[in-house]
Amino acid sequence: MSTRAKYGIHAMLDLAMNRGTGPQSIKLIAERQGIPEQYLEQLIALLRREGLVSSVRGAQGGYLLSSPPGDITMAELMRVLEGPISLSNCLEDQDCCDRACVCSARRVWERLSQSIDQVLHSVTLEDMLEDHMRLQAEMEEPL
Repeated sequence: MSTRAKYGIHAMLDLAMNRGTGPQSIKLIAERQGIPEQYLEQLIALLRREGLVSSVRGAQGGYLLSSPPGDITMAELMRVLEGPISLSNCLEDQDCCDRACVCSARRVWERLSQSIDQVLHSVTLEDMLEDHMRLQAEMEEPL
């Protein structure tokens, strides 16, 4: 997974964590998540173009999630941030290999790719937020 995807997911998680507190500035998100501000500006612009983030202008402006966290899947985020996920060229283009039709390794890549897709489609930003909250609570519990 690229830095772009990691930073983009952290930025979206930050917006989910701060949902209901008003628009979040790039500066605040960058500080909280340890993301370079200029890089975050590019990511937010992409997420906004793709309809995942909304902007609010003005002195108290910033960015908000465009949809509830439960409606945003990891599959959607990865598609926007990384593009199509493909483990092998032959999954996208059977003509790239003379053995694609009889290749047992290709069948493994297909199954693995389907499993990854299943997980990415089943996990929402809300799920990640709940995991984050649970992990934070566990860290705060005395031993």
